[in-house]
Amino acid sequence: MRIGCLHNLPRVSLGHSPTPIDEMPNLSRALSQDGSELRLLVKRDDCTGLAFGGNKVRQLEFYLGEAVAQGADTILITGAVQSNFARLAAAAARNTGMECHIQLEERVNNPSPLYKNSGNVLVDKLLGATLYSFPEGEDEQGADRNLEEIAQTLRADGKNPYIIHLGAGHPPLGALGYVVAAEEIMTQLAESNLSIDEVVVASGSGATHAGLLFGLRALGSSIPVKGICVRRAKDLQHKRIVNHCQAIANLLEMDNPVINDDVEVSDNQLAPGYGQMNDAVSEAMQMAAHHEGLILDPVYTGRSMAGFIQRARESNQQKTLLFIHTGGQPAIFAYEADLGPLLSS
Repeated sequence: MRIGCLHNLPRVSLGHSPTPIDEMPNLSRALSQDGSELRLLVKRDDCTGLAFGGNKVRQLEFYLGEAVAQGADTILITGAVQSNFARLAAAAARNTGMECHIQLEERVNNPSPLYKNSGNVLVDKLLGATLYSFPEGEDEQGADRNLEEIAQTLRADGKNPYIIHLGAGHPPLGALGYVVAAEEIMTQLAESNLSIDEVVVASGSGATHAGLLFGLRALGSSIPVKGICVRRAKDLQHKRIVNHCQAIANLLEMDNPVINDDVEVSDNQLAPGYGQMNDAVSEAMQMAAHHEGLILDPVYTGRSMAGFIQRARESNQQKTLLFIHTGGQPAIFAYEADLGPLLSS
């Protein structure tokens, strides 16, 4: 089944796909209780290949596709200091022969020198990205406005920048990467004769969550997709995903197959806020590492795995749950101070 005009849109090949769906037998046994027989699976989108991989590789294939079509020579993006998206945008820019300029927003009050200089920031510098600082952390519109000012300066210098906006007021072009991923997952399930009861994924900017949900519904699948909030409360995130799904329909020139009740989000693991550790995140990172040798980051996958573990513990019958591993591992090196107590215990 073809989804709208999805495969007619500009796209460049950046990553490795399909990424595998792996069993997590040890974690399944550890979380099975009261006679339940859990089958826990993980979609390894940390294995997309480019510059440590991650979910943003799929999204950037569409952004860079449009950038190349427009004759851009520079990529301009905004994100948190330890942004995985910014790191991969820099790698994608280099992969397609472009420069990259990154605006780093002060979203997390973390004074550690490692947070400011290691992890994703270190990779940004290795890739030769030009870095800018934006002092606000929760001002998406302000961050986007400042991107426009940087773009004007670049144009005055003779550059042709392509801007990747992250604010909710811009079309979520990157979400199309996860519409494609939904096709990939359904093909893998059919080929492996697998049936899953629920998908769990981090829900931050919302592009991965919305694209995956949209793709599954467009393909006729009713598999629930549970988004685990990593940045904002569930009421705000629910509205964001609903709006993204309609925007995806507009991009693909088709009816929206997602209804409001399809959008499921949980903020049970969100406190104390974006980019900050809590006990559930620490437990999730440790369990994934000890049981499956699976490395998670403190910002996205650690928090979404905490939500995944909660969903597994709530299951009192035989269920098959799929966790989307969106990558982000370079960030662990920036969080040594936060991970210290976990490691010493």
